[in-house]
Amino acid sequence: MSEALYAACAEVLSVCQTNKDDLEALLHPETGFAPRLREICNQHLAELQEAVVEGTASPTELDALKMESDTWALLQALMSLRKTTLPEHPHPRDLLAANPYTPPATLAQSIMNASITLSSLVVVREWLHDSAPLPATPGATNGYWRFTRNAVLQGKRTGRVAGGVVSELDPDAVNRSGEGGKGLAPDDAAYEKAFLQALYGHVRAGQLEDAIDLCRKANQPWRAASLRGALLFQWRTISNAPRDDDAMDEEDTEDSQQWSGNVRRQMWKTVCQRTALNTTLSPTERALYAALAPTPSTAAVLKAVCRTWEDHLWVLVSIACEERLSLGLARIARECFWESGLGTLEGSAASEAGGVPEEEVEEEWEEDVKQMLEALEAVQVAEGAPADHPYHISQLHIILDKTDELLESFANGLQEGIYVSAPEYPALTRFFAHLCLFLQLIDMPVSPLATQVILEAYLRVLESAGQRELIAMYAGALGDNAVERYALFLTSLELSGDMHERRLALTRAREHGLDIERVAIVTAERTIEKTFTILPPVKGPLPSIIGLEPAATDAEILLLRSIEWTTFLESTYDTALEQANVILRYFLGRGRIQLSKMLLDMLPPELGSLPEPEDQATEFMHYRQFFNVWELLSRVVETQALEQPQMNKETRLAWLDDYKTLVEQAREQVIKLLTTDWLMSDAEVHNGDRRRRDLSRIRQIYIPELIIRLHSILVGSRSRIPENMKHALSLVNIVADSRYRLYEDFSKQDGRRLGDYLGAVRQAVLAGLEGGGSDPFRILTV
Repeated sequence: MSEALYAACAEVLSVCQTNKDDLEALLHPETGFAPRLREICNQHLAELQEAVVEGTASPTELDALKMESDTWALLQALMSLRKTTLPEHPHPRDLLAANPYTPPATLAQSIMNASITLSSLVVVREWLHDSAPLPATPGATNGYWRFTRNAVLQGKRTGRVAGGVVSELDPDAVNRSGEGGKGLAPDDAAYEKAFLQALYGHVRAGQLEDAIDLCRKANQPWRAASLRGALLFQWRTISNAPRDDDAMDEEDTEDSQQWSGNVRRQMWKTVCQRTALNTTLSPTERALYAALAPTPSTAAVLKAVCRTWEDHLWVLVSIACEERLSLGLARIARECFWESGLGTLEGSAASEAGGVPEEEVEEEWEEDVKQMLEALEAVQVAEGAPADHPYHISQLHIILDKTDELLESFANGLQEGIYVSAPEYPALTRFFAHLCLFLQLIDMPVSPLATQVILEAYLRVLESAGQRELIAMYAGALGDNAVERYALFLTSLELSGDMHERRLALTRAREHGLDIERVAIVTAERTIEKTFTILPPVKGPLPSIIGLEPAATDAEILLLRSIEWTTFLESTYDTALEQANVILRYFLGRGRIQLSKMLLDMLPPELGSLPEPEDQATEFMHYRQFFNVWELLSRVVETQALEQPQMNKETRLAWLDDYKTLVEQAREQVIKLLTTDWLMSDAEVHNGDRRRRDLSRIRQIYIPELIIRLHSILVGSRSRIPENMKHALSLVNIVADSRYRLYEDFSKQDGRRLGDYLGAVRQAVLAGLEGGGSDPFRILTV
């Protein structure tokens, strides 16, 4: 299921990146970035719920996915508000100046439009309503306090009052002091408790009309009226506020001609506050009326019934919104007919002058709200995720418009290893990675360093999850570091993919806007660097090249295959040439002739015809020259072994002809290599000293070997090719020639000492005397 989430999120990112310059598309309420990710979370929530039931997933995963879904909904709501240019709205005083009969609901809307902070909090409150749990159902009722009514009627008929049950049925009967602690019948009391909890649940979810409807169904119309008092007075017929087309259509209906809401809402709020502070009422009923008219004085009542972090946030946001609207309406009350009556029309209620400026009021209120919300970071909760859960911290920072600070905090936590061991680490990293990208797409401030750290972490998550095909897309979002990071991923593939898979992975870089040539070069470089930290260095005694080579290690194979990355594209052949020389220097310096030959066979033929860089091209040509010689020497030995005593005359003549030809070719090629400054470079290049040391080591390994092998072949073939003795002794002059300084390439190791070669020459001179005579130089004139 996690794998499906990764792919689905990547698909959303891919689609939205094509619309990165279309803010309206990115913030579309249905097809925008955040709504799409929320929908993905919701789809997987259903699957995860089944997995929880089956025991294959934990409730913690379910809760985390739910919080992620809610967070994307919050982002969609707030970012749409913050990034959209809102139309100009008239100030409340302008509305009243034009029409003192402007209803309070219209004025409240104008107050909200004038404050981006208040508008944001209203959006947050609506978000909290949408994400609230479904209210509990109290069940059906057969009438108003049916069981209590029956008990009261029975008492009246019998003249005996039921013990513990009120004697009257008015709504205040339970709380009347004269009742002496009497209450409802047990069944009615249980229903009343569930009923009040359901009402509070509806108010908590922003479903005031549902709560009112429930009151009517419960035969408590008086309570329905008390709840409806929360509605601001509205009368669209006399309102001169701007209206959209939908609102104008609504005014064609009969109901739109009537007023609605509470004309005396301020008085109603006072009654609600007193009800909330009445300790004789149940906590739920007190909280219900505190929620209808939230104020700082009733905050404690509301917090007493808060169970989750979201509940605490809703309480603070509701109080902040109500207080700001009340403050705004109070500042213009003297200019509004519905607040000051006829005095407004008679001109006795002038605008308040010399008061606190609107800007200062707004700033002070915003500061208070900020402090209240920041206190939520340490609030204690009875249910659900704690206040310091990453998603709650994220939601709070998003509300406070501190997304940049949020990303930096999470990035620091990643660097300190705080989240790595947490079970939700992959999901959190996925969320924050997409949050970074979303904010970048809509041009919100995002720390480049934090983005890099978070995306790096998510790339590691994708690698661990085996989502290789998605790496290039997210690496491309790293900007200047994109090439380096994707190259590191390709380097991490090591030997897990064949050449086709490597080519496909490299091609993905181009699909996501990366410089494919740079990716190929950096990948090869990082692979070579990585292997050189594992492989033994090229130093110490010269290796033996006699006998079978040991099997190649994984590190050696990885070094060998590192050249693949720069041979996929012709544009990187020049780099491949240089890297091939580096690898060949290492292998030949370690005596790994077979691996060196394998490398040459892997390279495209075009590398041999590259003219630049000249020094690298020359070195590569020398390696090819060496392996041509080495192969010739091997073919001479193989052909020599084909001689059989039972050969007939024709077969022997054909064999001898081939043998002579190969020996002559080998002699010519070896001498050509020895006399053409093989692997002797004076060019000034990067790491030139090390390169010269490596080339000198290779000459010390193979120059003596080539000389001794050629000498051995020439001397060993003297019985079939007599002139080869003369060639063998002529080779001595070449070795001794100061122009070639071949004698300097002999070392002090056994088998590579100059004395070993001279000993072989001595034996050859002695062999030259086998034909008779005492002149050792006679063989040079034969």
